[in-house]
Amino acid sequence: MTDHALRLLRQSRSAAELAAFPFDFDLDRADHGEEVRLASGGELTPVAGDGTGGTFFVCADGSVLYAGSEGSAGIIGSSADEALETVIGLPGWHDYLDLSPADGTEKILARMAETEQEMREDFDIDAERAELRGALGLPERSPVELIGMLHKALLRTEPDFLLLNAEEGGAYELLDRHPRPPLWEPVLARGRADLAVLRAADGPVVWDEVARDPLRRRLALRAAQFDRADGDLGLLRHLVRYEAESSMTDELRLGAVLVGLHGLAEDLPLLHEVRDTDFDTACGLGELPGSGAPGAELRQWALETDALMFGTDPADEPVFTWTELARDQGMTELARVTLIRLLDEIDLGLYQHRLGQPVGAPEALDTSPLRGLSHEFQELGDRFQALRAQRLLAGLPDTAWARVSARLTQARLERELGQLPQATATLAALRAILTDPRDSSLRLWHGVNLGRYIAEEHYALTRALADADLPQEARALLASSDAILGELSGNAATGVRELAEETAERVRDLG
Repeated sequence: MTDHALRLLRQSRSAAELAAFPFDFDLDRADHGEEVRLASGGELTPVAGDGTGGTFFVCADGSVLYAGSEGSAGIIGSSADEALETVIGLPGWHDYLDLSPADGTEKILARMAETEQEMREDFDIDAERAELRGALGLPERSPVELIGMLHKALLRTEPDFLLLNAEEGGAYELLDRHPRPPLWEPVLARGRADLAVLRAADGPVVWDEVARDPLRRRLALRAAQFDRADGDLGLLRHLVRYEAESSMTDELRLGAVLVGLHGLAEDLPLLHEVRDTDFDTACGLGELPGSGAPGAELRQWALETDALMFGTDPADEPVFTWTELARDQGMTELARVTLIRLLDEIDLGLYQHRLGQPVGAPEALDTSPLRGLSHEFQELGDRFQALRAQRLLAGLPDTAWARVSARLTQARLERELGQLPQATATLAALRAILTDPRDSSLRLWHGVNLGRYIAEEHYALTRALADADLPQEARALLASSDAILGELSGNAATGVRELAEETAERVRDLG
């Protein structure tokens, strides 16, 4: 971490004043105006601001993140010293965010000359730049080199430095519009490498190293999905046999399709053996052609399944395919940033609808990912974003059963995040839906698992209220919990009565 120049700046009032004007790096403007945090949970320390309301933050690794007042943010230096080199050497840096070394020296120098010519009408930018560089011990770099540093820094913003509004959870936009690789490229990189190894190997002995590793096996199958070769049949058979040990997975279905596309009847016994692994696999693979069917029927089955569920373009694959594989490879922040961006799009669409803007009815918006978003965020351990998705899901028109289920998960997440009043209100809304006679989808809730889950969450929240020393609220919810339990029948009440007794005892202990 390099912050030598920043420390010198803090020690010299004259240097600090020069940095503030004309270079717009003002140590006295370090208040951003709204609470923000990194999606990764990393440390974020404001150190300076500028005249537009933007703020410079130092991150845990020393990188400097600039957040504008209009909701965009990006890394502008790998260290405080590098960021100061940029703002001093490129005082019009906001105007250069679209530039990269690929634009060439002539274009970069022309853009800089145009910007700085306006500055020279008001002050001696060259002399003041030399003075401040000397005071801070910064080297003199060419504009082309500085643009290269800035461009490289900007591209590091995601996934590790995604900035969020701390209260609402929405993400800041990127400062720049430079292209980034699609999510599937880094996620699939290991699978592509393994596929090349499998193709170069001379048989099953070498294939086993990949085939026995569930994650590498899944990635190799995904790589084979988008890079199909006639010579892959042997290694595909091998991978499918091993994947069947994991019961039903999307990759097992994919592997069966890739084998079936070769159209060989001799593969039907293998696929039938795989399908018979267990009940889930039998359901997942569906109706295969009979064991004695010709290869053309197997190929037709594979073609139809491929067209319906897979294909050859990774961009067409559901985003959750890639976020799950990213998460499984430890690419947590890469998965998180993708999911947050998707959630923000849906949130914005629903917000625009509420304002009456012409985005169509909620049904016309693609809100279908919300349930998956909530699940994926929970898998990442990000309950805050999971709750954002769950609240949006709970507010959509649907059957009473779906609304109750959504609010049940919402209440659990609120409880786990310590938002006890909000969880109490959510369960009250849930109970109101249960008593609404207009929707018959809930007519059996008393005797199925949904009823048991509702009762268990009521008692869990009652216990949380008691633990938070909120006796009045705990007693009120206990009464509602007991009323829910009283409506359960049969197996739905199994195990809940013991929980009810333990919870009641905890509430009595409050005095």
